[in-house]
Amino acid sequence: MIIKGDICYSKTQKELKTVKGGYLVCEDAIIQGVFTKIPEKYRSFPLKDYSGKLIIPGLIDLHTHAPQYAFRGLGMDMQLLDWLDTYTFPEESKYLHIDYADKAYALFVKALKSGATTRALIFATLHTPATLLLMEKLEQTGLITMVGKVAMDRNCPDILRQESAEAAYISTKAWIESSLKRFKSTKPIITPRFIPTCSDELMQKLKHLQERYSLAVQSHLSESQSEIEWVKKLSPSTKTYAHAYEQFGLLGGGKVKTVMAHCVWSEGEEEQLIFDNNVYIAHCPASNTHLSSGIAPIRRFLEKGIKVGLGSDIAGGPHLSIFRAISSAVEASKMYWRLIDRDSPPLTLNEAFYLATACGGSFFSKVGKFERGYELDALIIDDSKIPTTNPLEIEERLARIIYYSDDNHILQKYVNGKEVFSSE
Repeated sequence: MIIKGDICYSKTQKELKTVKGGYLVCEDAIIQGVFTKIPEKYRSFPLKDYSGKLIIPGLIDLHTHAPQYAFRGLGMDMQLLDWLDTYTFPEESKYLHIDYADKAYALFVKALKSGATTRALIFATLHTPATLLLMEKLEQTGLITMVGKVAMDRNCPDILRQESAEAAYISTKAWIESSLKRFKSTKPIITPRFIPTCSDELMQKLKHLQERYSLAVQSHLSESQSEIEWVKKLSPSTKTYAHAYEQFGLLGGGKVKTVMAHCVWSEGEEEQLIFDNNVYIAHCPASNTHLSSGIAPIRRFLEKGIKVGLGSDIAGGPHLSIFRAISSAVEASKMYWRLIDRDSPPLTLNEAFYLATACGGSFFSKVGKFERGYELDALIIDDSKIPTTNPLEIEERLARIIYYSDDNHILQKYVNGKEVFSSE
């Protein structure tokens, strides 16, 4: 097919490519290019005419918690560990009951489908039936996701604590095998919640499963100072929080795609370890602010060559929209520059948009750009109902959509070349 409209995407971290009234050509779900005129060899392709509408890549959410969606916006005046005990763990215990999981996950999946996110990494809970139910609902949306059945066997409420590392291993193995057989667009991902809730034995067993099934890994790293101090007590022989993952082979090692959320306080040896192991950082600026975790040094990470994407981190972040995460990333970087390091320039909007599309998309393969060879994930946006008295360039229209963070302007959404949502 050919999609016509005002096309906008990140060519590089700093360069935004725009084509007014351009033609985005897709063949077998793969982009063939963006053109000002339709090349002769593609003239027989069906044309979808969205003249005057913005066409941008789908947004990537590298970190969110599906079971927390139902209580988003609560406890935003608390710090991380208190918030977990007060809201998160009590809520996640409800997913033992499949009827509750069905209702709650239906809300999350509906919002994800109609929003700007096209691909996502998602935490579930430790409950196998509820996690498979979530994956079934996601599979029906056409979105491309990775879902993790959370592993925990210590330092959590009894109702959420797996009885042993062996029991966690057995249930996780059964879940992986079941989900690999049942789903095409929804894949399992190894998910130790974080070091404080996972014993050494459990981490070793998760590594075995990661190797056996060649799965990616997601977890949390250096989110708050109190968490870091806790990890020091639990893993006194390790140099840094990241080393506590590396000792079990769960920090990527350059071979396994790994995402660590937050990394607010990562520096020095830990920062180098993240880079050396090709770990992606899921920057979650909203939750870092609301849970008083701190301000992540994103400019420094990017200059180091570390891959950074964005995460909504529902419900630490109260908004599922990655548009909101883009604007929050720019805001947080301004505070970092003003309050912490005047030699660390704030992110530009173009750079933050790049993190949400091309850089985050690279975790899934060639996704997030409108260039030849990339998979087609696209949003069709009608910004005509946002009033103005001034003519605007494409870049300015994109900026308003980002800062309004209103998914109601999305007309259509395409994932891997297929329409998965229409507001019409």
